[in-house]
Amino acid sequence: MKKVLIITGPAGDAQGWGDLSVTREVCKAINHGDNSAEIAFVNDMTQFYKAIEEKEYDIIWSCLYYINSKSDTIGLNEDGQWFADIFDERKIPYIGPNAATMKALINKTATHDILTAKGISVPYHYQIDRNDGLPDLTYPAFVKPSFESRSVGISDDSVVNSEAELKKRVAHIHDTYDQPALVEEYLPGDEYTVLMLGNGEHQEFLPGQVLVDPSLFGKYPILRSDLRGVGATKIRPAGEYSDPANELCLQAMEALNCLDHVRADMRMDANGVLKIIEVNGIPGLKPIKSWSPQMFTMHHPSGDETRDYIKLVNHIVTSALARFNLM
Repeated sequence: MKKVLIITGPAGDAQGWGDLSVTREVCKAINHGDNSAEIAFVNDMTQFYKAIEEKEYDIIWSCLYYINSKSDTIGLNEDGQWFADIFDERKIPYIGPNAATMKALINKTATHDILTAKGISVPYHYQIDRNDGLPDLTYPAFVKPSFESRSVGISDDSVVNSEAELKKRVAHIHDTYDQPALVEEYLPGDEYTVLMLGNGEHQEFLPGQVLVDPSLFGKYPILRSDLRGVGATKIRPAGEYSDPANELCLQAMEALNCLDHVRADMRMDANGVLKIIEVNGIPGLKPIKSWSPQMFTMHHPSGDETRDYIKLVNHIVTSALARFNLM
């Protein structure tokens, strides 16, 4: 039996798989399997170092990228310390991608640039900092924060149809989130997502189509932040797009060096071409409502969603332990 130290804090809902209640479910699931787990809730770096230096564990699973007192946004953390950097420096085994990959995944522009360089399909994109000029675009375009997740900063106003609307929305991102704006091609088609679980012999890809009751949409069929994490989204089989979505995800995972539990979100452009819009390094793990549990149950139904959730969580843990030769 191996011991997992789960790290979370005030920013768990913004950065990671969910708030403390979700983390308790993750911990409970591990303790129902072949290993054991305990939670370290850290408010600052002093508590973080105390946890990793004084507690007993074989591997760490962090719900956080770094210390942040905010529970609603991720931000840049330009001067702070990333947990994965510390784990790498100390050679501490941990679940999830390494520090370089985590930083690239949080920075959507970096993700797009890496994938573009490998010839992997993404929307056209421009990162716009304060005082930057506006690019010459084909409208409509889509504007969102560069360093957020869970659809933070996304609303009907994210779709812009003129330079005046673009300028206004970019300024909103700068002023509200204090970070660069990412301007992308607007993708009007259906949304798909693929969950990558495990590595090597433990690896599998679970595709699905994202569904939302059309009555919940506003002017555009986009996933606003208020539709995330509340059970408004459902996952159904990806059908004929399963193989193309899986292949696109596989290419992205290899290009970005993703590990253990990562999800690639994609939408279709106006010509029916799937393009990756985001790669999430710490996907949500809220039982039943988050996409990972939904997708696992859809592909591995047992008739008991609680049992499926336990299997999902322990699949992630087992794969990571095997990667570090800790089995």
